[in-house]
Amino acid sequence: MGITGFEQEAQDKASNRTGVIKRLPEAAVNRIAAGEVIERPASAVKELVENAIDAGATRVDVEIEAGGAALIRVTDNGRGMGREDLSLAVERHATSKLVASEDGTVDLLNIAHLGFRGEALPSIGSVSRLNITSRTEGADEAWRIDISGGAVGEPEPASLSHGTRIEVRDLFYATPARLKFLKSERAETQAVGEIVKRLAMAHPDVGFSLRSGTRTSFEANAEIDESAASRLHRLGRILGREFEDNAVAIDAERQGVTLTGFAGLPTFNRGNAQMQYLFVNGRPVRDKLLVGAVRGAYQDFLARDRHPAVALFVGLDPQYVDVNVHPAKSEVRFRDAAMVRGLIVSGLRHALAEAGHRASTTVAGAALSSFQQGNYQQSAYQPGNRPIMPPRDGMPVGGFAETNERLWAPLGGAGLPGTEGLSGRIETEEALAAPLDLPLGVARGQVHETYIIAQTEDGLVIVDQHAAHERLTYERMKQQLSDTGVARQGLLIPEVVELEPFEVQNLIDRSDELAELGLALEGFGTEAVVVREVPALLGDGDIKGLVKDLAHEIAELDAALSLKERLEDVCSTIACHGSVRAGRRLTGEEMNALLRQMEATPHSGQCNHGRPTYVELKLADIERLFGRR
Repeated sequence: MGITGFEQEAQDKASNRTGVIKRLPEAAVNRIAAGEVIERPASAVKELVENAIDAGATRVDVEIEAGGAALIRVTDNGRGMGREDLSLAVERHATSKLVASEDGTVDLLNIAHLGFRGEALPSIGSVSRLNITSRTEGADEAWRIDISGGAVGEPEPASLSHGTRIEVRDLFYATPARLKFLKSERAETQAVGEIVKRLAMAHPDVGFSLRSGTRTSFEANAEIDESAASRLHRLGRILGREFEDNAVAIDAERQGVTLTGFAGLPTFNRGNAQMQYLFVNGRPVRDKLLVGAVRGAYQDFLARDRHPAVALFVGLDPQYVDVNVHPAKSEVRFRDAAMVRGLIVSGLRHALAEAGHRASTTVAGAALSSFQQGNYQQSAYQPGNRPIMPPRDGMPVGGFAETNERLWAPLGGAGLPGTEGLSGRIETEEALAAPLDLPLGVARGQVHETYIIAQTEDGLVIVDQHAAHERLTYERMKQQLSDTGVARQGLLIPEVVELEPFEVQNLIDRSDELAELGLALEGFGTEAVVVREVPALLGDGDIKGLVKDLAHEIAELDAALSLKERLEDVCSTIACHGSVRAGRRLTGEEMNALLRQMEATPHSGQCNHGRPTYVELKLADIERLFGRR
């Protein structure tokens, strides 16, 4: 008795259950591999450009259309391939970048190339229309091979001077469902640009260009050498001139691992971490290790919501890093991750310390852009001429009154209308004659009892006296902690500070740790503490305000954390209360002493929260504001 159609259908379904093991067809295998390696057009560009670099190319040109979905063309001047190699290159797991030992084994922990899996070309060919044209140097002719949806044709003679040209058309046409997951054309174009720029940052000895449709969006010629200056020039070409002007060099080594690159000054920061790049043996990678290490290195200098700009290049023996942990090779695993993290933190901190008091040039640019020109008509402001002001009482129509006399009056003098409440001073003739070749110049006055005005050889410097002194106090406190401990001074009359009961208990619980930081206190009932010793650096600071701030800070700490683990936060609070406050009048000697200390103290260009401590304006920029240039 034969089986019915319904029974046959049930048997067919049973044979397709997951419990029945079958070998997948070759086309399905290739498309699964393509899903792992080729997620979007940018993934294909990455694989093709890496192959070009591995082939010894010194020039790589990339062209795309419709964000790479319609066309990707990568042309290089590398070694090229002959007919036999061309046929092998489109087979899965065929590669020239891994060498088998005499017993036939392959060491996957000793990878010295960017690409090595041998999956990129067959994976791309399985989901697109792919053709490869290549010619080795000195060969009589070039060869071309076509692949369409995984179907491989035979190599044919073609025309090409030398190197390799790869065209990918109609990406994912063979897997239409994948097209639905692509983003907009603009987003895909930006992703391709990011890939090309990352590879260009890692390989300054290679020239790159990227063309989208009819527009060339990126081009960088190969640098003439492998020096730090050449690398910085390439980084500036990609990350912007501002990064080039505000970056410090990094050069560190530990246990055979090298760290080079450039780090932006703390005052050159961003609202996100997109300008943080890590390269391992020339390979662009994204790694949480970088984020944590960079945050640790900059935690003394930036607010929590600000992020620095860095480009770090780690070099080490390939056997000590596994680049085979991700199908797209975008992640790596270090054998000794803690050592690499420590190297990054110490290398960054050393480089930032070498920068001394330097602040980023963008601070001055922001200051200049905030200035508003006078309330005169724009039409009267002519290039090369002084601005023509509207007439005022006592001024001739058409411009300024000409006089050979220098008018002097004390700032804030009672005889000048509109200057009531303005604080400041004009220095003595002796101060005016002081040399100007010092980095931060010579103090000329103080305005609003908060800002110091100093004159340099080619401009002026405006210093926030509280922010600057806060950084100086903080650095001295850290130095004392590492050397002999924070110096303390006893109070002739102990200070009683009233607090909430839970705040009193928190402070008593941490009293031993606070004593190491120079603050000796004890309970005084259930709603107050008595302070008997304070850090000598605090001087005549606000002791009550300091204790209350520390009580609030400790209340926010995790109970499992010690104050030493949050040392920067606690020291910063103490330094803030021990600093010259805004609103305090300073003498000329005090102002100049502050400037000299800033010049000699690392990191003095920014306060503990990442804000600049001073702004430098060049004379040429000031003259432009007044139409003199």
